[in-house]
Amino acid sequence: MKHVIWSQWDDLEVPEGFTRLSPANTDLTRADLGEITFYVPQYMGGKAALEYSRGMSSLKYLQVPNAGFDDAIPYCAPGVLLCNARGVHDASTAELAVALAIASRRGFADFSVASQTGTWAHKRYPSFNDSSIAILGAGSIATTLKSYLSPYNVETTLYSRSGANGSQTISTFDSKIKNYDIIFIVMPLNDESKNFFNAKRLSELKDGAVIVNVARGGIIDTDALVAELTSGRIFAGLDVTNPEPLPADHPLWRAPNCIISPHVGGDSTAFESRGKKLVESQLKLIAQGLEPANIVWRG
Repeated sequence: MKHVIWSQWDDLEVPEGFTRLSPANTDLTRADLGEITFYVPQYMGGKAALEYSRGMSSLKYLQVPNAGFDDAIPYCAPGVLLCNARGVHDASTAELAVALAIASRRGFADFSVASQTGTWAHKRYPSFNDSSIAILGAGSIATTLKSYLSPYNVETTLYSRSGANGSQTISTFDSKIKNYDIIFIVMPLNDESKNFFNAKRLSELKDGAVIVNVARGGIIDTDALVAELTSGRIFAGLDVTNPEPLPADHPLWRAPNCIISPHVGGDSTAFESRGKKLVESQLKLIAQGLEPANIVWRG
């Protein structure tokens, strides 16, 4: 079967006989979407980019450019394979997670407030070193994050549902939650993980603990998090929130001990080359009559 591919890359290399479409020659708002068989939604295009897939009557493959894919499942018609971008965002997301953790641990939120008034607010903060760390998730981002932590003098434990990649099972996490100074969230959002960090779990974090979320905002109960942050008891570094984008009047913006970045974990210069390389490798597999990699849902 010869395929028609739409992606954001004008210079995407496609196998012989395949047709390459891109913003340079095909405006999706006016194009004949029915001919597209392999669709890569514009990165950071959100639901608007996914909506185009509803008009792609010949679609066989929906290749999202994100590691997370929960928002794309409703767009998978029967017979469509959904693939995620596992591996593409590992470096960018892991480096941001470490930055948010260090910034939270070392008082950057306070420094930012003090700098607005020109106040030299010297204070001793906990070191990132000597921390006990939990990583919730054991996929490629989690393992990359663990490797990024290796130069520091920290103790790191991974948790996952299956106990894969040397991780502990998530069912044992509650019995150890009070032990951790820093908790990184890199697990997918699903029925089991939605509001995983509810009021009860957040209340069980040790005083001064840092929770860093670079996965999905819905994994944390936002109202419960605001309450804990307002008490001044814990800290948070958030690249994702619920709701998202976070409204300007949302109390999370004003919560103390909280650093928020606007979902930029994977959106760095590292994305372009890695994202395009993944799509090109997927097309090569399809051209050979094989299934693509990273299949996460079958419509």
